[in-house]
Amino acid sequence: MKKLHYNSPVILTFFFLSLATLLLDVLSQGWTTRHLFSVYRAPVSPLFFVRLFGHVLGHSGYAHFSGNMVLLLVIGPALEEKYGSRTLLTGILFTALISGVLQCLLFPGSALLGASGILFMLILLSSLSGMRSGSIPLTLILVSVIYLGQEVYSALFVRDNIAHFMHLVGGLCGAGFGLTLAQRKKPVSSP
Repeated sequence: MKKLHYNSPVILTFFFLSLATLLLDVLSQGWTTRHLFSVYRAPVSPLFFVRLFGHVLGHSGYAHFSGNMVLLLVIGPALEEKYGSRTLLTGILFTALISGVLQCLLFPGSALLGASGILFMLILLSSLSGMRSGSIPLTLILVSVIYLGQEVYSALFVRDNIAHFMHLVGGLCGAGFGLTLAQRKKPVSSP
């Protein structure tokens, strides 16, 4: 009999924390999501810092959760294997922080929750994973045109309850993170 293997600790832990957050939301009738797992402009307190990072774990319901988690579980493990758990966790925390801060600064009258920004970070990071020195991966251009183009259009012209701007922020974080990782891997030339 085969044993289960916790093959992607950061991605699987993110999944299980998000699932626990969704269950807490149901049990608390939305209280935990509103007060712990959504970020919004509020006086600085210990809970503000929990929300600043924890908003990526909160979801508005099962459909929102499952839509994000399927992509996370498909894309995340390969990236965690390629870049390592610590590096991927750093990217997730950085993206959560940047999107949380920008939400508070730019959209003070609304709250942000969900892992969509993290997904866009992972998507753009994935499209950069085959980058070679001095070249731009065609996958990066295609993903940028398709995903980010749709988000720019939606941010400007579609009125729904989706934080399209934060999807763009997540994508930019992923691109920046991927380019930074590619720069670190460049071989040092000797004189």
